[in-house]
Formats: sequence, structure tokens, C-alpha cells
Amino acid sequence: MSLAILISGLVTGLLLGIFGSGGSIITTPALLYLLDVEPKSAIAMSLGIVAVTATITALQHWRWGNVNLKITAVFGAFGVIGTYAGALLGVITPIVIQLTIFALVMYAAAYKMLKPQHKSVGAAAVADCLDSYSDELQYTHIAIHGIAVGILTGVVGVGGGFLIVPALVLLSGLPMKQAVGTSLSIVALKSFAGFAGYAGAVEINYTLMASFTGVAIVGSIIGSIISNRLPAALLKRGFGTFLVFVASYILFKNVF
Repeated sequence: MSLAILISGLVTGLLLGIFGSGGSIITTPALLYLLDVEPKSAIAMSLGIVAVTATITALQHWRWGNVNLKITAVFGAFGVIGTYAGALLGVITPIVIQLTIFALVMYAAAYKMLKPQHKSVGAAAVADCLDSYSDELQYTHIAIHGIAVGILTGVVGVGGGFLIVPALVLLSGLPMKQAVGTSLSIVALKSFAGFAGYAGAVEINYTLMASFTGVAIVGSIIGSIISNRLPAALLKRGFGTFLVFVASYILFKNVF
């Protein structure tokens, strides 16, 4: 097993375990630039790696009571539809467009991670407003968001957890720990759907994928354990800064 697989897999798993997101944002560039995998194959393999890793990590969070199965079912079901459609679209989308979108998504993720988080009266007002919504209205919004994030997942090969977590907090009022666990279960469902959309249409190195996944699973278990012990704000700032550099590199190498 190469050092690139070991480091990339561990980082992928750690991010999923700690934040409930970020796996594909590391996996896809690692497969592309460190392991020289063809771009569309890298996107497909990334989805498969994250699908298995997120499943294992979600089960661990479920044992801790941090997975809301009802929201997983609603968001996940509609997310699967969007992801499968996005993957079919991704197969025929020019790779320069895919990678450009991917870089822009990374910038958006970096912004969310670097933006200071402040609790305010406004946040309490949002929570009160959400409490007044009917279940039908809340889950309708969750379903729509699931389709939108799913399409993005399929086209560019990202699990979408960094979009799902804030959506779950705002749309359903979940505590952060439950949002992370529920996000992992949703990411797993959508990533499996995305992988199914690419399977058979692009070449997949299953041996490399299995090795990467095995290391990522170890990292995800470690990440879940340390998520409550390390300052999340510091980790998020570091990850956000890293995303800016990686996104800039992708744009420079493939667009300019």
C-alpha cells in the first residue's frame, strides 16, 4: 500500500468521522493527482469509497443515538433520486466543467468552515419559526434540498455533507451531533446511488478502491472518537484553509 493511499484514506476517514462531511473533497483530488486515476473514474471511485466509509461511521453514530432515521429516510430517498440523475449527467459532462464546479463547491465549503459562527437572537427566532412549521412543510423543504444536493453529488462526486449538516440544523432543528450522524447516513445513501450511476460507464480500479476504503474506515472510527475531544473550531479553520489551496490548484491546473 502506497503512502499516498495511507495518508489520503486516513484524512478522508477523519473528516467524515469528525464533521460528517468532507470525504469526497479529499478523496477525489487524491485519486486524481496523487494516484493518477482518470478523472471520471476518480469521481466514481470517490463515491464508492465514501459510501462504504460513511456507512460504517453512521452505524457508529447510530449506536450513540445520533442518527434521526425519519429525516434520513426523507432526505436520503429524494437525495438518491437526485444523485443517480446527477451521475448520469456527470458521465456526459465535459471534465473541465465537472472540475470547475468541483473547485467552486470547495470554495463554498471553505467559506462555510471559515465563517465565524455566532449564536444570536436571530438564530433563536429561526428556531421558533421552525417549531411553528407543520411536519409536512419541514419535510417538503428537506426533500427539495435532498434532490438539489443529490444532483450536485452525482455530477461532481461529492457526498454533500457540508451542505447537509447546516440544512439539517436549520430545517429540522437537529442538535449538531445528531446533524453530523444523520448527515453520514444520508451521504452513504447518496454516494451508493452516485456510484451505481457511474458503474459500468467508466473504468473502476476495485483493488485500489478497496485499499483506500479500508484505510478510510480506520480513519473514520478514529475521527468519531476524537470528535468530542478536539476543538472543532480549530479543525474547521484548518480544513477550510486547506480547501482554498486545493480548489485554487484544481482551477489553475485545469481551467487557466
